[in-house]
Amino acid sequence: MDTPQKKPGGRPPEERRRPNSAAEKQQAREVSLRRIGRLFTPYRWPLLLVVAIIVASSIVSLASPFLLRAVIDDALPHQNLRLLVWLVIGMIGVAAVTSAFGVVQTWVSTRIGQQVMHGLRTSVFAHLQRQSLGFFTRTRTGEVQSRITNDIGGMQTVVTSTATSIASNLTTTVATLVAMLALSWQLTLVSLVVLPPAILLSRRVARMRRSITAAQQRELADLNVTIEEGLSISGIQLSKTMGAGPAVVDRFTQSSERLVDLELRSQLAGRWRMATMSIIFAAIPAVIYLAAGLPMTAGAMTIGTLIAFTGLQGSLFRPLTGLLNVGVSLVSSLALFARIFEYLDLTVEVDDPADPVHVPEVRGHVRIEDVTFTYPGSETAAVAGVTLDVPAGTTLALVGETGSGKSTLASMVPRLHDPAAGRITIDGVDVRDMTLQELAGIVGVVSQETYLLHTTVRENLRYAKPDATDAEIEDAARAAQVHELISGLPEGYDTVVGSRGYRFSGGEKQRIAIARTLLRDPRVLVLDEATSALDTETERAVQRAFTELAKGRTTITIAHRLSTVRDADQIAVLDHGRIVERGNHESLLASEGRYAALAA
Repeated sequence: MDTPQKKPGGRPPEERRRPNSAAEKQQAREVSLRRIGRLFTPYRWPLLLVVAIIVASSIVSLASPFLLRAVIDDALPHQNLRLLVWLVIGMIGVAAVTSAFGVVQTWVSTRIGQQVMHGLRTSVFAHLQRQSLGFFTRTRTGEVQSRITNDIGGMQTVVTSTATSIASNLTTTVATLVAMLALSWQLTLVSLVVLPPAILLSRRVARMRRSITAAQQRELADLNVTIEEGLSISGIQLSKTMGAGPAVVDRFTQSSERLVDLELRSQLAGRWRMATMSIIFAAIPAVIYLAAGLPMTAGAMTIGTLIAFTGLQGSLFRPLTGLLNVGVSLVSSLALFARIFEYLDLTVEVDDPADPVHVPEVRGHVRIEDVTFTYPGSETAAVAGVTLDVPAGTTLALVGETGSGKSTLASMVPRLHDPAAGRITIDGVDVRDMTLQELAGIVGVVSQETYLLHTTVRENLRYAKPDATDAEIEDAARAAQVHELISGLPEGYDTVVGSRGYRFSGGEKQRIAIARTLLRDPRVLVLDEATSALDTETERAVQRAFTELAKGRTTITIAHRLSTVRDADQIAVLDHGRIVERGNHESLLASEGRYAALAA
């Protein structure tokens, strides 16, 4: 296809790969917790069930310290075997009930989390499918893959367990505090002295990890790009022919080393601060024992109360620490949510109309009316004020030097781009007023860059028409002059084409692509250098097939080989996005203008 004189705009690759930290922090701040919460809205009833289970489990578990106090203060000193047995049964029962609650809670919460993850993945993938070609020309493939896999995968723990962790730890904390206050409000105040500094330290750690998480995801995207570029068929072929293998390995190694460093920084971020808090948490029971033994408090409580209280105190710090860690994880994950929401918020440049117009009976009359198009970032229009009329069933050929705008103009018929000015109609209906699905059924495209899926020939052809029968597939292959070739393979139509179709030659891939398009039976054909990869003999065969198939269809052909367009009903010669000549082969040769010069 024609390459615009200036690549579509956007930031330079290096800038896209490493945005400045200030912008990232601003982006992370803009991620609303309310928006994250809306991801869970469809699952509010299962979430309420989880919360109810957590509350019930916390209430039941509160019985344990009181049972322990009764064992130490009543059953054992008085050798009351009957009471001891019942207390032990009660302890076992509490453990069994809370364990059962835990299993149900884990199942429900994990299912909710995975459904949220599924929704995010599919939403991002579907939204990216709707993006225009311009987005993909300025975005690295590895970057897109990284956001769908690494970023969403990195959010999994937060999405799956955050809500339930908050509910569980908060409920346990409140319930434990109530029980501690019931046992001794004085010792409860001593236990809570460390809470304010713990919260402050956790906030600092969260901010540190958020910036590191953003850097990790960017580095993972770079690694994905290196893998995609270095291990694809085309990438391997390029590195081998250029002797660039060692350089590619070195690039991968350096990226992997940076990931190791970032992972270490992430794991150690604030670790000394949190370790200090752990030491303080561990020292609290000793302080409680000291407080209980002071002359002013001696004899104020029983041994059973003291033991039960210290057990509760240990139980209090676990959920408190859990809440603080959840806060750290949530703030750290804002960088991931920011990257995902950035893609979800992308404007769809070429989208279905709000009120689509249906074309009941397609004839294929194409009109290009004063169309202008400029690539983003370019100061020169790739197509400028072009007007053409292609009656149904006729053939238009677009010719001109590389960069003249031929492919850009043709790409607007199937709406790979939308014109900045003017319009393109089919049977009087603006293509922007049709749904993209209906337009794809009307306009078939065969480009010079053939892309085949890594599956069988049959499935590659059926990609165009999922419900196509084997007979229809073979008829399309015959029309494209490729049936005999496929049938002669050991596995016939079940032959796997290989990555990007490297099992076949360029001409063979081109004919398979032509068959795939013809299977849709479009009324309008756009052939962008469709025979460029074919040898002369095969080209003639395919041209004969196209001549037969073009009867009753409208065909727009782009070609450098003028021999392939000499029979076109009309030929338009483009230069710098404008039509400089128009006519048929004979009249254009007779005028001895630009076309005649190209034909010379």
